[in-house]
Amino acid sequence: MRQTKPLPAAVQEWAEQRVGPVVSVRDASHNWDRSRVWELEGADGVHRYVKVSPSEKFFTRETRAYRHVVPALGHSRAPSLLDSRAQDLVLLLTAVPGVPAKDLDLAAGDWRAVHRQAGALCARLHEAGALNRTDRAEAEASLGAAADGAETYLARAGDRLTGDEQQLIRDHTARLRRVGPVPLGYIHGDNQPRNWLWSEAGLALVDFERSRPAARVQDLVILSATQWVDHPDRKKAFLQSYGRTLTDAEQQALRCLTALDAVNCLAWGPDNGDEMVTARGRRTLDQLMREGWA
Repeated sequence: MRQTKPLPAAVQEWAEQRVGPVVSVRDASHNWDRSRVWELEGADGVHRYVKVSPSEKFFTRETRAYRHVVPALGHSRAPSLLDSRAQDLVLLLTAVPGVPAKDLDLAAGDWRAVHRQAGALCARLHEAGALNRTDRAEAEASLGAAADGAETYLARAGDRLTGDEQQLIRDHTARLRRVGPVPLGYIHGDNQPRNWLWSEAGLALVDFERSRPAARVQDLVILSATQWVDHPDRKKAFLQSYGRTLTDAEQQALRCLTALDAVNCLAWGPDNGDEMVTARGRRTLDQLMREGWA
């Protein structure tokens, strides 16, 4: 059972200086140690969120995303940044309506509607302005950076992978370095139903701490390894509203990135007691071992 995290008094005081008295606080963190998010209800009845970033890198990414990228999603499709405090890595955000889609028991047609709206929002995010020279360089290097992490994941996973499985990961890593140019843009970085809020008003995206310039296809890895494995209709709905099919290079990159996601899950999941992440990695790796390269 997750332990409730108290809101630091200094953070609440800072928030109240900006929005007025707070009458209630709810821990809204994800179920991992470094996640620190609280929902605040003000005396004015308005709900807002305070987030303490887990690192300076995540704080920088998220504040930049809210200022320069997220507005492309449109009104009520994501929170807005009210203020931030760099020395404490804290952000003050508006609330958007909805419940995380992962917590909902939706019918098949409703899930397709969720993915259809997610595809449209991701397209807006990925196309949110031209990349400047620095961002383009980072985006162009993103697949190589992903490949560079493979040996670290393999070392951490250790004997959770067989020798043949380790070789499969290395083969996919080598192929990832050769896929060629792919479309670039600003990605969410943790694009999955736990960060999709669903309501009668439609879908909204939250949690932009991993947002960065990268290969656009990197935003589809978790979906490919989870939502779309057993539900190709959801993938079809997403891509229809995304507005285009994936290029051959993107399809190859997605397969390679999914292999790297699997070994990362098998490195991180058991060490952190996360059975769902561990199962995701094992399932993906087993499937890749059965299929080989198509």
